[in-house]
Amino acid sequence: MSHNPPISNSTRRSFLKTGSATAATMPALSSLLAGTAAANAHAAGGDAIQVALIGCGGRGGGAAANALAVVEAPLKLVALADVVQGRAEIVRRNLGAKHPDRVDVPDERMFIGFEAYKEAIDALRPGDIAIFATPPAFRAPHFEYAIKKGLHVFMEKPVAVDGASARRIIDLAAKADEKKLKVGVGLMCRHCPRRRELFDRLQAGEAGELIAFRAYREHNPVHNLDLFPGVPKDSTELLWQVKRFHNFLWASGGIFSDYYIHNIDEVCWMKDDWPVTAIATGGRHFRGKIDDQNFDSYAVEFTFADGVKFFFAGRAMKDCQQQFGGFGQGSKGAFTISARGHFPSRATIYKSQRMEQDNILWTAEQPEPNPYQEEWNHLVSAILSDQPYNEAVRGAKASLVTAMGRFAAHTGRMVSYDEMLEMPVDIAAAAGEIKDGSPAPLLADAEGRYPVPMPGRYKFEYHD
Repeated sequence: MSHNPPISNSTRRSFLKTGSATAATMPALSSLLAGTAAANAHAAGGDAIQVALIGCGGRGGGAAANALAVVEAPLKLVALADVVQGRAEIVRRNLGAKHPDRVDVPDERMFIGFEAYKEAIDALRPGDIAIFATPPAFRAPHFEYAIKKGLHVFMEKPVAVDGASARRIIDLAAKADEKKLKVGVGLMCRHCPRRRELFDRLQAGEAGELIAFRAYREHNPVHNLDLFPGVPKDSTELLWQVKRFHNFLWASGGIFSDYYIHNIDEVCWMKDDWPVTAIATGGRHFRGKIDDQNFDSYAVEFTFADGVKFFFAGRAMKDCQQQFGGFGQGSKGAFTISARGHFPSRATIYKSQRMEQDNILWTAEQPEPNPYQEEWNHLVSAILSDQPYNEAVRGAKASLVTAMGRFAAHTGRMVSYDEMLEMPVDIAAAAGEIKDGSPAPLLADAEGRYPVPMPGRYKFEYHD
């Protein structure tokens, strides 16, 4: 694994503004390619692994940039799909300028519409890679079609928005394994070697018995939580909701599922377990003219089977104290999982509960490899060496646990892991049947307002 310094610290969301991420060197992958015939042919016998990007927003463009930045592996972008006119062209232009020899997307392989994912996938051969960076509600139907076509998959997180969609991903993961397909999920913190070293040290007892965790993602709103003035005249209700997917629970799980999953997943990794219950509070302090389905603050208490607590706080408010990181306490000392954002982690173990510079027992070596790039290095290595590699179940469980926290806050009641997994309500059910011209899964009332969570009033998040 490369310990070389990352050249770029850009994230996927910055892609539309900054172009593409730059490549990091990869001695481990280079050695693999030098010693295998797969260096010159992929599973279908061609001279390059072809890639299709489905979902050409900032996240998708960044994921494709990371794929093409695996400079020592033969990857080529050949198809683009999106529901919004113009996004695919931005990706083609940005990536084509950066990787002219790795982008071959003529106009006839630029697909627009809700069934464009099928056309983009059909442009590939068995053994190629489909990247899914659409709103999470579409993850399972897209994944199912890719498996049918014999494709390896990279899925952005979250991969599910509730229990029913998590079950679909888990079931599909088994079908991918049957075909020996490789599946990556965009929980890139799991690919950070410094966090991996922290995990090994915690499991070895360097911080003592793990007794508590806490994590925060509190910053200014990234997206407008006010839907006013509603659907523009030049758009359909469905297309508008998909473009503003963070505002609607059916499409994304809201800001809670989309943003907070990284913080929650890395704590569960360090605990080496998933919580069994969640209880939470939250609310909407600042209201707009048409509120979306998010709260602007959340506080969740997760409990693991051994009684250890994990406290999470999320806030999307302007001009408040900002925090973004994950931390824990052991019986011997405290530790940092991520200090300020996702990268670099700056993972640290302290000699006691005092988290100060002069009290450090161990801290991660700097600089750190870029985890956004590392996850692609690992996926491509598995494809070329034909090693088992499927992150879909883990991604589904992380998505489920995150949805537990959101559900607990929105309903005002405790929810268990098992209850969430088996919950009959399926808020993303309509996604698999959506076509151009379909109605939106959620409609506003006569006053243009959408149902919102009201803790204590409804059995489920916004209805009985």
